[in-house]
Amino acid sequence: MRKNIVAGNWKMNTTLQEGVALAKAVNEALKGVEPKCDVIIAAPFTHLASINGVIDQNKLGLGAENCADHKSGAYTGEVSASMVASTGATYVILGHSERRQYYGETSATLKEKVGLALANNLTPIFCIGEVLEQRENGTYLEVVKTQIEEALFDLSAEDFSKIILAYEPVWAIGTGKTATDDQAEEMHAFIRDVIAKKYGNEVAENTSILYGGSCKPTNAKALFAKPNVDGGLIGGASLDAESFMGIVTAF
Repeated sequence: MRKNIVAGNWKMNTTLQEGVALAKAVNEALKGVEPKCDVIIAAPFTHLASINGVIDQNKLGLGAENCADHKSGAYTGEVSASMVASTGATYVILGHSERRQYYGETSATLKEKVGLALANNLTPIFCIGEVLEQRENGTYLEVVKTQIEEALFDLSAEDFSKIILAYEPVWAIGTGKTATDDQAEEMHAFIRDVIAKKYGNEVAENTSILYGGSCKPTNAKALFAKPNVDGGLIGGASLDAESFMGIVTAF
C-alpha cells in the first residue's frame, strides 16, 4: 500500500543553528504522537549531519534538497548523492521547479541524478508541474506526462517503485494561490494513469503522489481527502514547527 507523506522543503532558509533548532522542535512535536503519515524534512546540505544527530529517524525522515548529476570529481561546489547519504539522510528532492527554472535542469540531467540517488539508497522525491501559461493554454497534462516519461521511464518497475512523486503547479508555489482540490485530484489521477500504462496498476497504486504549492494547515485537510493525493511537499509552512505539524495532523 502506498504511504501518506508530509515532507518539508526548507529551501535556502535557516542558518545551521536555526535549522538544528527547527528540526529539534519538529522532532519534539512528534514525540508521543502517532501521525497517520510519514514525516520528512529536507534541509540545506550544511545542516544534514548535525540534524541527523538530534532527531529520531524512526519518527522523522531526513532528506537533502538536491544532489549532483555526477558521481564525484572536479565539480567545485557540487554535493554528490554519496555525500548526502554519508550524512545519514535517506531522501533527496530532485527536479524542483526552482532547480529547473533558475539552474536549467533538464530531464537528461535529472535522469542522471535519479540513478545516482537510487544507487546510494536515497529515496528520490521527484517534482513535476506546469507553469501558468501551460495551465491556461491547456497543455498542462501533456507537460507533466513528458516530464515523467523523459526522466523516469527508463527505470525498471522495481526502481520506479522507490520513487515518490510531488506534483507542484509552478503557478502556485510561494504565490499564495493553490490548485483547487479538484484540480489537484485531476492531475494526481492522471499521473497515476500514466504510471499504470507504463508499469501496471499495482505499481501505480503503490506510488505516493504528493501535492506541493502553497499547502497550509488551512487547506491541507481538503486536499488530503482526495483519493489520489497522498500528502504534501511543503515549502514556507515547513519553516515553522507548529504550522508544519498542523499539516501533518491534517491526515
